[in-house]
Amino acid sequence: MIISFQNTTAEPLKIKAFLVSKGLSHRLISSIKKGGILQINGKKQTTADMIAPAEVLKLRLPKEKSDPNVPFSFQPLSVVFEDDNWLVINKPAGLSSVPGPSNRDDTVVNRVKGHLKTQGSQDLVPHVITRLDRFTSGVMLIAKNRLAASVLSPQIENHTIQKKYRVFVSGQLNDGQGVINQPIAKAADGIHREISADGQQAQTRFRLIHQYAHFAEVEAELLTGRTHQIRVHFASLAQPLLGDELYGGPMNMGIKRQALHAESLTFTDPLTDQEHTFEVVLPKDMESVKNV
Repeated sequence: MIISFQNTTAEPLKIKAFLVSKGLSHRLISSIKKGGILQINGKKQTTADMIAPAEVLKLRLPKEKSDPNVPFSFQPLSVVFEDDNWLVINKPAGLSSVPGPSNRDDTVVNRVKGHLKTQGSQDLVPHVITRLDRFTSGVMLIAKNRLAASVLSPQIENHTIQKKYRVFVSGQLNDGQGVINQPIAKAADGIHREISADGQQAQTRFRLIHQYAHFAEVEAELLTGRTHQIRVHFASLAQPLLGDELYGGPMNMGIKRQALHAESLTFTDPLTDQEHTFEVVLPKDMESVKNV
């Protein structure tokens, strides 16, 4: 694939510094030096050359070859949006995001690999940007190549990708809105996460949508992105998610997995400066809980 970047500054820049300013990692720049192509006005360049104001640098990356340890899966994907660089899907509950010891053959990554191969793509290494727990449903963002993943990294590090979830929490929610600000650490068993003064900063903004007799429907927004963050934060309020057996949630409310759904995602594509927002509807298993 070929990507173009214009020097919109008033100064000539060394190409390496210019690429860094566009969000390319030093590792990616090194791979370009080894197997990519840089051109300005049809002439080959090196990262030590200069790019003048208003000039356009064309960049061709080396292909990302398939990892033989990650099999292709051709099971279906629910595609919400796709272009040359990004794939947005609606992940069903029960499908793991990435291969692990218990499942190496059919995860989101395996299915995206199969999807890319079917398209004839030369880049066959999916880059998961917004990972979801196995039993969490909803919208996921995947970069289709390492350039897209690299230029998005500042938004990941600065937590400016907006992620909102629909959550069913047990009991009565006393506050209509607020922010849970509690640090999270890995528990001794290596599986659970817990509130700990020694943990990583974690913030979840929430807003009550509707209070039912025995549970509350809540919109939760991640201000940080810690493992199990929403689940741990509400469990710390003694209001674990319905169906969340790991954190003590009630299992008799009509749902047998954590009632957690990634309903919307907003990010700015650094390659086009266009903001995108994607929303997916509540799945049937969560919708049916409202009628129990």
